[in-house]
Amino acid sequence: MKALILAAGLGERMRPLTDTTPKPLLAVGGKPLVAWHLEKLAATGVREVVLNTSWLADRFPPALGDGARWGLRIHYSYEGPTPLETGGGMWQALRLLGEAPFIAVNGDVWTDFDFARLPASPEGDAHLVLVDSPEHNRGGDFALGADGSVASQGAERLTFAGIGVYRPSLFDGWREVVGDAPGSGETPPRFKLAPLLRAAMPRARVTGEHHRGRWTDVGTPARLATLDAELRDAGHGGAA
Repeated sequence: MKALILAAGLGERMRPLTDTTPKPLLAVGGKPLVAWHLEKLAATGVREVVLNTSWLADRFPPALGDGARWGLRIHYSYEGPTPLETGGGMWQALRLLGEAPFIAVNGDVWTDFDFARLPASPEGDAHLVLVDSPEHNRGGDFALGADGSVASQGAERLTFAGIGVYRPSLFDGWREVVGDAPGSGETPPRFKLAPLLRAAMPRARVTGEHHRGRWTDVGTPARLATLDAELRDAGHGGAA
């Protein structure tokens, strides 16, 4: 199974830290955020990882190399100076990911979720990991049914953790779904992933699970500092 790490964001809310370092390369607990994912993916049995890059893309190869130190092979999917959003970036990376289901994880989150729990072959087009909604996203994103189905609306909406398994078939007919959204007509196209997921939900093509463990969206310098201190206090400090 292959994996995609979404690492193309501009990191604007993390300035000035991201003026010279892309957000996934910022360190917590003594190693870059992205290194935590690479370790966990390798332990799960993943052997090939694609990183989509844009902002400060040239900083990734010197920091991560070809992935050999983790027993991985890293491929880089460069999106140009303007990121292609989650959907466009994933769509462009399909040429490197192939036709089988793949794991995708946001490069700017930290979690103790065990990637080995993810289904190698999801029932539908996508399987999402959801978490309790943090203060900065109290309204949540999606609702998880008792049968494992995921819907846009529900009594209790959870937050999408930025971790999931996807089939390339999720992108079938993507142009009809995103319509004339800004950037969708460009080459390569730029569009968000959420509309594709919401379009698949009424057809029962999206499943999910609720992770009740630790998860942090490292979206601000304050959250980065808090997570770094917590990991070091827990004895997780160390080199990548």
